[in-house]
Amino acid sequence: MSENNPKTPLPPSSNVDHASTKYSRNKTHINPPESAIPDAATLRDQWKFAIRQYSKWYSHAWGTAILAGTAFFALGWFIKGENPIPSFNSNNNKPDNDKPPQPQ
Repeated sequence: MSENNPKTPLPPSSNVDHASTKYSRNKTHINPPESAIPDAATLRDQWKFAIRQYSKWYSHAWGTAILAGTAFFALGWFIKGENPIPSFNSNNNKPDNDKPPQPQ
């Protein structure tokens, strides 16, 4: 590999695709892995932090979903002018007398 000599320039050639090798030269990690296993207190703190982050994201996701559902329900009510959910319509037992008579 090129890890021993990472600054070696590519020889000029017409059959080498320089665009594909442009980003694969230096493989350095921004956050390199640990060289040793951390102690139990560090792992416990990292685990607690991860649980808090997940709980926060989970509650934010539910809050956003509920807010979006309420907003779309209100928008449907505004557009339709009444309850947009047909199963909760309070006028289900309305008689057919409200219809205009059909000419015969």
